[in-house]
Parts: sequence; structure tokens; C-alpha cells
Amino acid sequence: MSNFADFQNEIYLGGLGGVLPELPMTAAGLEARAERELERSAFAYVSGSASAERTASANRAAFDRYRIVPRMLRGTTGPGARDLSVEVLGTRLAAPVLTAPVGVLELMHEGGEVITAEVTGELGIGTVLSTAASTPMEEVGAVAGAWWYQLYWPSDDDLARSFVERAERAGASAIVVTVDTPTLGWRPRDLEVAHLPFLHGKGIANYLSDPVFLDRLAAPPHESQEAMQAAVLTWIGLFGNHTLRPADLAHLREWTDLPIAVKGILHPDDARQLVDAGADAVIVSNHGGRQVDGSIAAIDALPAVVATIGDRADVLFDSGVRTGSDMLIALALGAKAVLYGRPWVYGLGLAGRAGVRHALRLLLADFDSALGLSGCATPGDLNRSLIVTSR
Repeated sequence: MSNFADFQNEIYLGGLGGVLPELPMTAAGLEARAERELERSAFAYVSGSASAERTASANRAAFDRYRIVPRMLRGTTGPGARDLSVEVLGTRLAAPVLTAPVGVLELMHEGGEVITAEVTGELGIGTVLSTAASTPMEEVGAVAGAWWYQLYWPSDDDLARSFVERAERAGASAIVVTVDTPTLGWRPRDLEVAHLPFLHGKGIANYLSDPVFLDRLAAPPHESQEAMQAAVLTWIGLFGNHTLRPADLAHLREWTDLPIAVKGILHPDDARQLVDAGADAVIVSNHGGRQVDGSIAAIDALPAVVATIGDRADVLFDSGVRTGSDMLIALALGAKAVLYGRPWVYGLGLAGRAGVRHALRLLLADFDSALGLSGCATPGDLNRSLIVTSR
């Protein structure tokens, strides 16, 4: 049974002894402190979105158009009254949330992927490891609880296959193919500081540890500065796949028996084509607003995707979640689980392991409380009847 909401009791009891929280108690507060305290280029890489950042703003504003209609007198607020656990793609989670795949965590804290995997394992939730990680997947898999591997499908299928097979051997329980980033979006915050971490050899640990990638190089990348520069140039030529189509999921199915989710879907016809091609799930997402400025808000795209393929495949949600009520709305609209991005990354940058744990506990406690106060004992009790729209 859930006890995530007990976090507030820890805070109040700590306050009786004059001990106040060291970190902000909201996602917005974490972001504001991160902007003040973190290196400008690191904060820009995590916080920045495409062009005028209208899509990132729309993701948040769209949640304001949905209103929860709480139900009363259902006995869902007492001790042991709620069970937040779910099973998604065969993965058992203590609550319907996974950390979203965020690359280059070394910008925030050394060993960031390992820290995140350990904390999510302790909390019983999931983590999705980015292809663009700063730590090889084998090191993360050795300490992780429930984890999925996110694939940026490179232009070299042999390399893509190697990534997938390595992930399966390392213990990943699902593959998440991100399809909305065949190339990087126009991101002014990064451009203003002329900073793309990959060009400095950051965020390419999974490449530098891959036998197929290493075979493409004339010399080991750590042998010299020139060899590392050659590796980075090779990475540039391989990142992104402009020819990828739904039918290519057949190749992925040949490489692994793991469940396959496709991330970056907004249009219901795309969702249908991918499920027809063999996807087990789709993740409704606009990449947190980082790819197409002026895109539809992800939460506004969710209902149509659920209506189109929700009876055939799992639908997950990503982009814009900041509170427990946001989670509740997404689940009530048909998502099986949510992916949670930037706030825990700010926590990582501010306080390492303690910051990640703090940020995730904020979300989990908020969701646990909102669920019970809305008259629901489990995520499965959530449905469209609990949501109205306010235009």
C-alpha cells in the first residue's frame, strides 16, 4: 500500500525541531534555484526548448484547461487505503511513473545516470536510460531496479542492433524508440552559449563503449585528443536516422523480444501505423517542447491517441508533467503511466542523490494525496468521468 504522501509528515515533524527543507517544495522552485545556481550552459541545455519555446509553455498551459471533479465519501484517504502500483509493458512499478530519458547528465552531476537508477530503484519506480547517457548502459543496469532503454536509432543498423542487444543483456525490460529527433531542433538557449555537449565528447558514453562503433574508428578514442575528435565526428555522421519508417520496427523485433514503445507521437494516425507495425506501446510526447515550436500540447494530443489505439496497445504520456494533479489528469485521460523529466534533473544538479530523491518524492507524494482526495484508491480507478474541460 502507498505511503508516498507521508513525505509531508516528515516535513512538518522536522519543522517542529526547526529543520526546514533544504530544497524547494515545487517543481517551479527547483527550476528557479537551478537557474540561479547552476552553470549557465548546463541549465540552458536542460531547460531550453525549441525557438520561442511556445510548445514548452503550451504543455503547461494545456493542463490548466482540464479540471478534476473529486468524488467524496469513498474511504480513500485513510492509512493503507491506496495502492499506486501498476504494471506497464510487463514492468511492475510502485507508482505509474518513470524518469524520462535525459541525456548528458554529467552536466549536472558526475555519475548522474547511476544515481538516478539507484534512487528510482529505492522508490520502486522506473527509469528510462537515454542513448545519449554519460554512463555506459552496463554500469547503469548493474545498479538499476526497473529500467528501460531509450534508443535514438542511428543511421547504422548494425550499431542500432548492438545498442539494443547490449541493453537486453544489461537487464533492460523494454526498448523505447524516440522518433521525434532525427535531428536536433532549433534551440536558442544552447546557441546563445555556443554549447552542444556532444561535440565535447559528453553524452556519447554508449557509443564509446560499443564494439560496433569502435570498429568504425581508426584509433581508440581515448588514445589521443585527435582520436577523440575523430570519434566525435563519427558520432555526428551516425546520430539520427532520416530514413526510419514504421515498417522498420520489424527489424527491432528481430533483434529483441523485449516490449517496444515508440516515443514522440502526437497524431493518432502515426500511433495507428506504429501499432500496426508491431509497437506494444506509444508515448505521447513532444519532447518537452524541444523539437517543434508551436506544436500541439502533448496533453491535448493524448485523448485522440488513446481513442485510436488504446484498446490495442499501452499509451504512456510525457511532456509537461510537474505536479501530482498533472499525473492524475494524464492517467484519467487514458495514459497507463507518465514520464517525468526536468525537475529531478534540476534536483540532481542542485544536490546530487538527495536532490533526485527529493524531486521524485515531491511528485509521488503530491500524486498520492491527489488520488486519495479525488476518491480513488488505485490508478485504475481514474477515468474520463473525473475530468472536465475549461476553455
